[in-house]
Amino acid sequence: MSFEVRRIYEPTTTQGLRILVERLWPRGLSKEAAALDDWLKDVAPSSELRKWFSHEPERWDGFRERYHAELDRNHEAVARLLAIGERRKVWLLFSSREERFNNAVALRDYLRSIRASS
Repeated sequence: MSFEVRRIYEPTTTQGLRILVERLWPRGLSKEAAALDDWLKDVAPSSELRKWFSHEPERWDGFRERYHAELDRNHEAVARLLAIGERRKVWLLFSSREERFNNAVALRDYLRSIRASS
């Protein structure tokens, strides 16, 4: 199947699993409104990396490189997410207003690169 990204505040879709990939709960959103299938905090970037990046586009390449290195060391969480994605379409949900430069995009790209190399 596939991994796609979507802002958690967007309307839900009936196709695929909705998985939040943030360490912190999104502001102003109830758990009912989020309609999550899962919340995988352990695939989110470390707090230190998240704070360093601060969604500044000029830090995007450095963020991706560092985040992918964190994911390389997080075999169990990545394997769990890949296994989920083998069975169904997965929406990787993020809360940032920045739609191009966020951890869900970097995670999706990482997961796709793993699939392509295997």
